[in-house]
Amino acid sequence: MFSGKMFAVCLRYARDRDEAQDVLQEGFVRVFERICQFEGRGSIEGWIRRIVVHTAIDLLRKQRHIREELALTDAMVNDAGTEEMPDHVSLEYLFKIIQELPAGYRIAFNLFAVEGFSHAEIGEQLGITESSSRSQFTRAKAALQKRIHEDSMEQHLPIPKPVPKPVPKPVPKPVSQPVPQPVPQPNYRHVVGR
Repeated sequence: MFSGKMFAVCLRYARDRDEAQDVLQEGFVRVFERICQFEGRGSIEGWIRRIVVHTAIDLLRKQRHIREELALTDAMVNDAGTEEMPDHVSLEYLFKIIQELPAGYRIAFNLFAVEGFSHAEIGEQLGITESSSRSQFTRAKAALQKRIHEDSMEQHLPIPKPVPKPVPKPVPKPVSQPVPQPVPQPNYRHVVGR
């Protein structure tokens, strides 16, 4: 029931399909070991997803080359990649190019942008500093933007320009109108004779 969705989650962290299968299997073993701990708050799918993501993180922590790659310092960050991702990029294409990122970039990008972990949580989970997580995410974002730009050039597509954020228009202050005064009615009594 959930294996397809959870396999897609595993693919985001694994090097290949075989490793993703291993993570998925280990993740479901943990789910079945802890099923009595599910308290019914939130969806079962979300609960399973969290266990699978943590299983993937545990696997990554055990891989020495991944730890070394993730431990880069933030001194190596450049400021490229501060723009938003273009809206016209398909999810399939984005998934494909994310998978092609170096492992450290891919992991930080997925944990931060997809799973919603904070950089502090990522650092704690992976045994790296918060600034290393931020560095990896920034580099991943810059690499993705560069790849999208390069692929757009190859296909002779127009290069997406950053969409400026709308500036809210000031609300005009209501103009105070003078309160209309009753117009005095002429007194015709003296003319009519009453």
